[in-house]
Amino acid sequence: MRGQYHVIVQNKRLRYEFDIKRNITIIRGDSATGKTTLYSMIALAARMGESAGVDIQCEKKCRTLDGPDWKLVLPTLHDYIIFLDEDNCFLKTTEFAKMVKESDNYYVIITREDLPNLPYSVEEIYGIHTAGKYHDMKRVYHSFYHLYSVEELPGKISPDEIINIS
Repeated sequence: MRGQYHVIVQNKRLRYEFDIKRNITIIRGDSATGKTTLYSMIALAARMGESAGVDIQCEKKCRTLDGPDWKLVLPTLHDYIIFLDEDNCFLKTTEFAKMVKESDNYYVIITREDLPNLPYSVEEIYGIHTAGKYHDMKRVYHSFYHLYSVEELPGKISPDEIINIS
């Protein structure tokens, strides 16, 4: 897959709206910010279809991936946006990283930990911003915001020497 995809995931109370620009997007943040809720809504929609009460609007198909059978399922998925939660032990494995790199899917990974095996951009690490209140029945609107930005990084680094250790 190439390009940017606009994703809207909503039910009667919640709405998440964001753009996926690269093959790996990371969502980070504190507890109770809505990360797992987003994941659960997508999983419910994939499992139950329209009867789940969750509407997913996107040009590409969205689904979750978890469990011990991920090695069997992942090679069968093409042209998907796949959402993964940090509870999956396989996220840090070299085998998973290799399959992601060879895949034509986009991945949205919800985790607070670093994933050193995956080549993701600092520009594609987001947090979820919430506007509204949880305790009433009004719709809550969620949007993503950058946690890091290239503009925040220091200027060009010009080392005096480069040491090659082989």
